[in-house]
Parts: sequence; structure tokens; C-alpha cells
Amino acid sequence: MKVLIAGLGNMGKSHALAHHNNPAAEIVSLVNRSAVTLPPELQSYPLYNDFDQALEATRPDVAVIATYSDSHADYACRAIEAGAHVFVEKPLATTVSDARRVVACAKTHARKLVVGYILRHHPSWQRLIAEARSLGGPYVFRLNLNQQSTGATWETHKSLMQTTPPIVDCGVHYVDVMCQITDARPVRVHGMGLRLSDEISQNMYNYGQFQVVFEDGSVGWYEAGWGPMMSEVAYFVKDVISPGGSVSILSGMHPESDSVEGHTKVGALRIHRADGSDSDVSFPDEPGHQALCDAEQEFLLRAIAEDIDLTRHMEDAVVSLAICLAADESIRTGHAIDLTGLWK
Repeated sequence: MKVLIAGLGNMGKSHALAHHNNPAAEIVSLVNRSAVTLPPELQSYPLYNDFDQALEATRPDVAVIATYSDSHADYACRAIEAGAHVFVEKPLATTVSDARRVVACAKTHARKLVVGYILRHHPSWQRLIAEARSLGGPYVFRLNLNQQSTGATWETHKSLMQTTPPIVDCGVHYVDVMCQITDARPVRVHGMGLRLSDEISQNMYNYGQFQVVFEDGSVGWYEAGWGPMMSEVAYFVKDVISPGGSVSILSGMHPESDSVEGHTKVGALRIHRADGSDSDVSFPDEPGHQALCDAEQEFLLRAIAEDIDLTRHMEDAVVSLAICLAADESIRTGHAIDLTGLWK
């Protein structure tokens, strides 16, 4: 299949390498608005600085969109309308209405839409979800991902925060994990946040946390912060607690907080049962970041070839985004947000 990749940051380059190494794919165009340094494997492909020009010139079967969040919805719809199936990095959009617009566009044009929820393709996270579900709910979710970012990483974070706060950009992954475990509808979210740097816009914050309540009584907490001031103590907490016990990613398994590899790494789980018995599960052969991107793109191509029904996948992407955007609204308004309207 002919593939276009738009956005050549960390994720875009990894997705491009995935297709470069996949015999079922042929890269026909790379797109980046500014000059970019590419790895040797990608340097021979046509490079455009205009997305629409690349679409028109190369007519791809597949468009991979790894640009900044505020362009995701428009780029995805334009690619679908041009006849391409689409992979779009998370978050799917910056508003719920735009996310629904992309899903509706994919359904109208009978094109596959895969959203970049990389943890769904990670065997260690799949095991965490299965172990938590086996304990039975209702659940308490304690999840965070704070990043002490400096230099180029802080510059990237500041660029992202022109449109998207950390609790949305990172939060969709972990809210999606909550939703997969409880399988219950969210009903209410309350958030709080703080701007901890004069280097970001006055209407943005680089630290946030929120609490979400689900229909089955489950409750979740998520926290995310970016910047040179962030602590690297307890920056990676992943606990799921239920009446039957708990499942936790063991601490001490993770490199520095701004490491891309560390964001998906599990290393080992501790399964604690309410009867007092504990067991640890190690994952010495976990896939790295590139292998996970390879798996995401392999799933996309298989979904197209086998006509896999992605209805639930798309709905889940909208719901996790809606929860995080409601948390952002709560932070900005100072009020808890009722989520029952999602289901009307």
C-alpha cells in the first residue's frame, strides 16, 4: 500500500521507519512543514512541506498523521476524502466535536481510522489490564506520568502546549486503560491545574490532575506535568486497586522521566490479592518504542486488508478524549463536569 507520513518528529519518524521496513507498504511521500533531519533509511523518499500538495501528487492508500494536535482532525478528514485510510496520533482532535467529525468522515467514506493508542499494542500493558479485570471491580485507578523536561524536550513540550495541556496529550492513553479495565461509562470529572513557568502562555498550565467517577462506582486519578521544575520522585505511578486486590507496575523500573522508551515500559508487575498473597510478573523481553510503532502500523495494514471492524476502537478514542477535555474544562472553570451528556 502506498503510504504518506505527515509530521516527522519522534513519532512520525518511528512510524515512517515501520513502513520502510514493512514489505506490505511503500512510502510515497514524507511531509514536514519545516526542515528536518532524517535517518539514513528515510532520506531517499520524496519530501514535501505541504500536506495537500503531497496528497494530490502521490495519491496514497494510507496517510499517517503525526503532526501537532490542532491539525489532526482537518488532516485526517482531508486524507479520508482523498481516498486514504488513516492512522492519526493521539489525541484524535482538540475538541470532542472534531473527534466525532473525523469518525463520521471515516464511516461515510468507508475508510479505516486507527488512533495511536500505543499501549493497546503492548503485551505487558495488555497483561496489566487482564490481571486487573480478573480481580473484579469496582476499581481505584492511580496513574501519573510527570516529565522533567529540559533543552529540546522542553521546547517540544512548550510547542505542544500552544494548543494541548499535558493532561490531554498524555492523559488519553491512561484514561483509555481505565476504560478498558472498568468497561463502565464515565459520569463526572473534576480537575485542577497550575501554570508553573513564565515560558508558557498565560492561558495554559503545565501541571494538571483530575479525578473521574465511573457508572459502576470506580474512581480514577490522573496527573501529568511537563517542565524543568518537575520532580523525578514518584513521577511514574501505575496502580489499579479493587476489592480483590491490586495490580501495580513496580517502581524502579523506569529511566529518566523524559525518556520516550520509559513511557511504555512495564518491566514487572506486582499482583497483590486481598488474601495477602503476592506474585510478581517480569517482562524481560518487552518491545521497545520502535517495535511498538511497528506493531501499530502492522495493525493498521491488517485492519485494511482484513476489513476489521474498528467501530469500538473509534468510539473508545472519542470517549477517552472527552474525559480529558472535560478535565481541562473543569480546570479552566473551577467546576466539576457532568459527563452523562456523552451518552445522549
